[in-house]
Amino acid sequence: MTQQLHRLMLASERDVVSARQRGRSIAEALGFDHHDQIRIATAVSEIARNAFRYAKGGAVEFAVDPDAAMFRVGVTDTGGGIPHLDQVLGGGYKSSTGMGMGLLGTKRLMDEFNVATTPAGTSVQFGKSLPAHRRGMDGSDLQKLQGVLARQHPATAVEELQTQNRELMKTLNELRERKEELLQLNSELQDTNRGVVALYAELDERADYLRRASELKTSFLSNMSHEFRTPLNSIVALTRMLLDRMDGELNGDQEQQVRFIQRSARELSEMVDDLLDLAKVEAGRLEVKAKSFRVDELFGALRGMLRPLLADSSLNLVFQEPEELPVLFTDEQKVSQILRNFISNAIKFTPRGEVRVLARACANGEIEFDVADTGIGISPTDMNIIFEEFGQIESSLQKRVKGTGLGLPLSRKLAELLGGSVRVTSSVGEGSVFTLTLPGVYGGLAPDPEIELPDFEPGKKLILIVEDNAETSFIYARYLANAGYQAYAAPSVEYAKNILAKVQPSAVILDVMLRAETTWDFLRELKSGPQPLPVLVISIVDDERRIFGAGADAYLSKPFAPDEMIAVISRLTSPAGRVPILMIDDNEVSRYVLRGQIADTEYEVHEARDGREGIRMAATVQPAMIFLDFYMPGLNGMEVLKDLRSNDALKDIPVVLHSTKMLEPAEQEFFRANGVTVFPKQMLTTPDAAERVTELIQTVTAHYPRPGGVHV
Repeated sequence: MTQQLHRLMLASERDVVSARQRGRSIAEALGFDHHDQIRIATAVSEIARNAFRYAKGGAVEFAVDPDAAMFRVGVTDTGGGIPHLDQVLGGGYKSSTGMGMGLLGTKRLMDEFNVATTPAGTSVQFGKSLPAHRRGMDGSDLQKLQGVLARQHPATAVEELQTQNRELMKTLNELRERKEELLQLNSELQDTNRGVVALYAELDERADYLRRASELKTSFLSNMSHEFRTPLNSIVALTRMLLDRMDGELNGDQEQQVRFIQRSARELSEMVDDLLDLAKVEAGRLEVKAKSFRVDELFGALRGMLRPLLADSSLNLVFQEPEELPVLFTDEQKVSQILRNFISNAIKFTPRGEVRVLARACANGEIEFDVADTGIGISPTDMNIIFEEFGQIESSLQKRVKGTGLGLPLSRKLAELLGGSVRVTSSVGEGSVFTLTLPGVYGGLAPDPEIELPDFEPGKKLILIVEDNAETSFIYARYLANAGYQAYAAPSVEYAKNILAKVQPSAVILDVMLRAETTWDFLRELKSGPQPLPVLVISIVDDERRIFGAGADAYLSKPFAPDEMIAVISRLTSPAGRVPILMIDDNEVSRYVLRGQIADTEYEVHEARDGREGIRMAATVQPAMIFLDFYMPGLNGMEVLKDLRSNDALKDIPVVLHSTKMLEPAEQEFFRANGVTVFPKQMLTTPDAAERVTELIQTVTAHYPRPGGVHV
């Protein structure tokens, strides 16, 4: 049940002050902390002031609801109501009076908020949850509270101002203490950073040493493999000539000796080929040539290739017919090479029984290949040895069948290159199962099908999204749709090029790091063609110099802010004809208020959040004028102006200093010498603020060329 604590009529400006004082004193009596007291007092003051200003009066009621543990405030008036209430609460309503700022601020400060408005009046109800230690209030507690409030005298305007000043000083002291704590923490972090930097320097040195050693190893293997290949090919060719009796007959011993030489040369040649492939994989120079193929066709080729190895008729090689497997898109030659190594090993170490090859589809879109044998098996202690280069297991069969010790290590590296893996299960005396697991589509990207574009809505700007993450593309598209655009996503550069061959988007959103490729060259192509497209790069790559150097028009880092993305796209796709104006101000509220005074049908407003971004945007936008704040992080207004005036392309842009700072004489002289007009932010609080801003812009941009060569 709600219990009323106090009611106050709003008949004068003094009553607004009293309402603020009452709100704070009641909040204090209810046990709210200092910050919540200020929030409640501020909210009461804003809504009461609105009622007095726009409805010429009203009433404020303070109440407590013990059941809901809520302190509630109601402000009612009998004015003409609030037009466009939904737009006001949504933050999209622009007005020269600033209407809606109080409502929005109160909504953010309070836990409960509700507005009801009709042409006969408005009721604003808002509340704050009671502190935990006051949530068990009963009737006697409320009576004591009412008695305390009855004995309090309303504060005068001067007393209220003094109270606000004390609150401000207390807040400033708290901020100063936090600043000192941050400085101490930053000092400690700097010491830690120095240690981390030293550690990274040592790690970089070790990594560089290992990289050079790896490069030397790879270079040695590559060079020696090529050097070995020539004489081995010659040996094989010469033995073939001898066995073909080109230079006369051979006796039995001679023929046996030549066959031994030929077989040894071929084994060495196989080892050289494997070494060369290993060197290419480690150096990253082995190219993946993905294409579409069927598993049954692959099995057919392997069957014909490997049957000659079955010297013992008691061993069966069985390729189990695959059922309902999708078409694979990967490097068929490398998959075949891995399976050949598995099967040839199984045949070597399986005296009798069966070698079975099968394939199956997994629920996650991967394909698994099994090569199972009934051979001698592998002990658990030898499982890791078989995947080491030149690793050999001692066994009764090892003396009879020689191997290079490179087939399985190479198979594992090739599988990893294709995005897959290799594993083995085995029991001594029972056999082994080697399993190759591969994604059904290499790199996550299937071959681009013939693109069938949807029917795009005429008159709506199309944004092409080049992003390989489907969820991210979906999020971009939803925000763009809500802002009045239509979007189409391309998961690869090739896909995007196919789109661009059929439609001309208004702009492109591009990630420079896709899963299987980078898009730097594509970005340059977009900006160097006969009809360059506006490009917004949204990426985790934090290299603005390279991004803008490649031609990007704008850059946002991931994770992105939707409103920033929409603002940039709006700027990049804005039609020619509106006069560009640039605001350089780190305060979002100040930018919002100033933008509300500028006619968006005539002027295209661009916003920069700090000095460096402002200088960069000035070079891109070439605005007709610049609104420049003084206090900003990084470069302040004077430093930004110096950079603008030292740039031949920007030095003639008119600048308006738009700040709350009271300029010193030297600062006034500096801005006057640089032709700067001063328009304080305080000017926006006057009733005729919109007219003053319009008159200022028209005067400052009088010589800016409009479409058709017309000047104003």
